[in-house]
Order: sequence, then structure tokens, then C-alpha cells
Amino acid sequence: MDHGTTARSTPNASTPVDLTVATDAPHTGPAELPISETFISVQGEGKLTGVPSWFCRVSGCNLRCSWCDTPYASWKPEHTRRTLDDLIAEATRSSVRHAVLTGGEPLLFPQTLTLATRLRTLGWHVTFETAGTLAPMPSDGSPFPADLLSISPKLATSTPTPARSLELAGTDAWSARHEARRINLPALQALLDLPIDRQLKFVATAPADLAEIETLLARLRAWHPADIMLMPEGTAEPSPAHTRWVLDACLQRGWRYCHRLHITLFGHMRGT
Repeated sequence: MDHGTTARSTPNASTPVDLTVATDAPHTGPAELPISETFISVQGEGKLTGVPSWFCRVSGCNLRCSWCDTPYASWKPEHTRRTLDDLIAEATRSSVRHAVLTGGEPLLFPQTLTLATRLRTLGWHVTFETAGTLAPMPSDGSPFPADLLSISPKLATSTPTPARSLELAGTDAWSARHEARRINLPALQALLDLPIDRQLKFVATAPADLAEIETLLARLRAWHPADIMLMPEGTAEPSPAHTRWVLDACLQRGWRYCHRLHITLFGHMRGT
């Protein structure tokens, strides 16, 4: 769950691509990316909530969450191949100076590191939104090109099964693949060890999720309670009861309640 609220949206024309079995990411050239959409908005979640930003959503993901709110970048991926030059030109035409590289899973593509490096050279603040299953590092040994790592580890409730999602469950192969990939401790720790501001966002479906979150955090280092964000699952405003137990869990642990401003302002809609 990520993204912001659409102030003005410029979604790209899309070409459907079936990635559910054959591959995790479409083939692209060294200076292009498969993009499902770009838009100007405000960040809807996390430490930078409300900040005007340019969002660049890549298409392609190595997971298939049962509650995925952007299936057009994962379950039913669509994309337009766009050059890095084109993306940079679009971004710099805007009045914002915060970029959010999201997906899908942007760290599937080495080109996102190049895009981020170029944006930061131009003075932009860059956020990478990732599930934390991959930790690719720049091949030239340069620093990881981000100002904020927004890491969203996927809990057991994200694994697709017919009981959880009749529409999206797909094949048994994807259920097993997702479950095997959703937590990668070495990759998570490598990301946390980077000298970059970070936030760990957890989608909370029920109080039982808290034990899994605490078990995972106990196996990781280099995080602070203020980095942990708990967000009610759903594509609509959470019920008062759902809000209450998530809020109570944050108050008891020193975590942050993660509001979804985009849902409040615009509801669940593409390009937000």
C-alpha cells in the first residue's frame, strides 16, 4: 500500500503484459523502464504525508499480495516502455522536487537506481517504496541513491489463497512463490543498514498480525520504534473498531499510526 492523492494525474497509455507465470519483470533496455503510470500528487502515507511529489510506478512485481491495491502493476501488469530521459524530462517540468519510485517492485530494475541518481543530482528528494525482498546495490560502489527507504514487509495475511481473495488468488504456484519470497531477512537487514532515513510500514488486518510484526522486528537491527508504521488494511476508510486497535497498538509500542490521506481525500482510485 503506498502512493498519494492525485492532484493532477498523467497516467500513461498501457499495454497489458502477462507476467504471472513466466517472469517477474518485463524485458527493457538499459536506459528504459516499464511504467504503469506517472502522476503528480501528494504523498498519502508515512513520514512525508502531504508532501507534493512526482510518482513513478514501475510495472512488475516478485510478489502477489492477496489485498494488492495496484494489481495493474502486479497481478495484471500493464506497462509502457519509457526512457529515463523521458521520465526525467517529465519530472523536471513539474513544480515539485520530491520523487517517489514505487510499483510493483522498483528494485527489480537496476534502471531505477540510475533514475534515482539522476534525480538526486538535480536536487530532488527521492523515496524508494519496496517490499524489502531485494537489496540490489549500485554496481559501481556508489551510495544507494535514496533519501528515504519506505519498506513494507509483507505479513502472512498477504499470501494469496482462495479463502482470502477469490478474485486474485490465481494459481497454487503463485501462493507458494509469494509465501517463499515475502520475507527476506538478509535483504531487509541490508536495506536497514544503509545510512538512509527509513520507515517500515506494516499493513494490519487483525490484532493477530502484531505478534508476527514483533517477531520479525526482534530479528532485525538498526531500526527505531518511530520508524515503525502500522496501517489498517483496506481500500476504504477503516471502521472505528479497526482504527482503534491499530491506534492502541501504536500507543503501546511507540510506533506511528499510518493514516492514508489519499483514501480520505479521493477514495480508492487509480493514479493515487
